[in-house]
Amino acid sequence: MGTIKKLFALDEGIARELDIVAAAVNKTQKEVVETALDFYFDYTDGIVADKITEEIKNGTMKVHDSDKVYDELGIDL
Repeated sequence: MGTIKKLFALDEGIARELDIVAAAVNKTQKEVVETALDFYFDYTDGIVADKITEEIKNGTMKVHDSDKVYDELGIDL
């Protein structure tokens, strides 16, 4: 996968902690931020899945039968 540059500002305390953690684990700040974001995204995936499950249960999100959808779209499996 390619690399995309992002520029953002951090709260001073977070920036200091990033410096400390990166030095303590002998990683670059980029590596620490990427690892932290991977953990965060895994965590939020669970939250999103729980939200979708709840919406399906309470009827605010409709679920369609895949065979009917494929048939309607003319997709052969």
